[in-house]
Amino acid sequence: MSAAPESPKERSKLINGQTGPWEIVIGLEVHAQVLSKAKLFSGASTAFGAEPNSQVSFVDAGMPGMLPVINRYCVEQAVRTGLGLKAQINLTSVFDRKNYFYPDLPSGYQISQYKNPVVGEGEVFIDLPDGETVRVGIERLHLEQDAGKSLHDQHPDYSYVDLNRSGVALMEIVTKPDMRSSEEAAAFLRKLRAIVRYLGTCDGNMDEGSMRADVNVSVRKPGAPLGTRCEVKNVNSMRFVAQAVEFEARRQVDILESGGSIKQETRLYDNRAGETRSMRSKEEAHDYRYFPDPDLLPLVLEDAWVKEIAKSLPELPDEKKARFMKAGLSAYDAAVLVSERETADYFEAMVRDGADAKQAANWLNNEYFGRLNKAGLTVSTGPVSATANSAIVQVVAANVISGKIAKDLLDIVWTEGGDPRAIVESRGLRQVTDTGAIEKAVDEIIAANPDKVAEVKAKPKLAGWFVGQVMKVTGGKANPQVVNAILKERLGITEEG
Repeated sequence: MSAAPESPKERSKLINGQTGPWEIVIGLEVHAQVLSKAKLFSGASTAFGAEPNSQVSFVDAGMPGMLPVINRYCVEQAVRTGLGLKAQINLTSVFDRKNYFYPDLPSGYQISQYKNPVVGEGEVFIDLPDGETVRVGIERLHLEQDAGKSLHDQHPDYSYVDLNRSGVALMEIVTKPDMRSSEEAAAFLRKLRAIVRYLGTCDGNMDEGSMRADVNVSVRKPGAPLGTRCEVKNVNSMRFVAQAVEFEARRQVDILESGGSIKQETRLYDNRAGETRSMRSKEEAHDYRYFPDPDLLPLVLEDAWVKEIAKSLPELPDEKKARFMKAGLSAYDAAVLVSERETADYFEAMVRDGADAKQAANWLNNEYFGRLNKAGLTVSTGPVSATANSAIVQVVAANVISGKIAKDLLDIVWTEGGDPRAIVESRGLRQVTDTGAIEKAVDEIIAANPDKVAEVKAKPKLAGWFVGQVMKVTGGKANPQVVNAILKERLGITEEG
């Protein structure tokens, strides 16, 4: 029996090879640095940008006899993140030693969690531009300490080691292999970043390395068993994740179609060359000789404590989006506004100040955000307050000024500041609603353009030219509705026409 044909959405996620379509299968392992002032097992600082090796305790340096002491707040942050991912919180978990040698791992092992993580299965829903919603399963979240950093560009003959990052708490969030396109992988990372930022458990600054992803990619014929995967390590932007997936999937298809086989290996993504390169053969779990850390007892959480954390969670993006849509926003507008907590807070501040929700969303998405992007700013750093933007939206809604003048008003507030309402009055920006003045402008333009009048009578849709001329003559201050009504009367245009 032949398989059912793919839907257009399913087909669009396939990549074409010489032997037909292939399906990409993607899973992510995201390392998110816990937002905490101290490290996971020591009191050393986690501040970014400090002088090399200035934030290293004896524990972080792997000195003999030094004992790790668990940071309760880091555990709380992991639980909070798990709850935000709608995941199972495991009341008993175990810390293990993951043994391997690397110059920036002074103790020769990393304290991590293997078979018994603090957080179990959960889920994240991602929204795609075509309106599709995809569920991505979360396999687990475990806590582990970060390694240090090897510096290869400080000396022509030597590599240096900076242990400031050694011992910093990481949450490794592992997904199920549920993503089927580079677009989905980037969207998941974007959504996860929004969730941890809403929760305040990770700052999500990918350029500082506080969030990075290992991308597992395999390909298969649609409906076939899972193929052999390759892991692309430490990708630090949504754009690079998408590019790495596209390159790696195509590389694997080319190998398979030429009769070769895929080796399970770890690869690096070179964003300058736009390609992945082999780094090492992929280690298996037994290669790390995991065993429970003898210096740390099992981590046992009280159910009442977990419930207390659950009560303190903020409203998360999905819930906020649903509430915004109930207020009349489109799914797209709501998704844009909840993508960052600061953006959602800014929008809600505008509404609290009296702006209509739908009009405020349109104004932000169509006008203000574009200006911010062009200037390289955010709502937090932009020059126009939520109160000022709310006032602009309200004076437009009240027909005090036109939409065109509103853009000019935004320019003034952007560059000079000030109260939008006061600026409207002091600079004479109020709409002209005096029908006599508008009629005079209309009559003069009609009299000066008899050829255009004849064209409009033949094609009524060309009346927009007259509207533009009237707005030009009145400096954009004429009320567009009044202009349209007078033009229709003067030109004899009926609604049917």
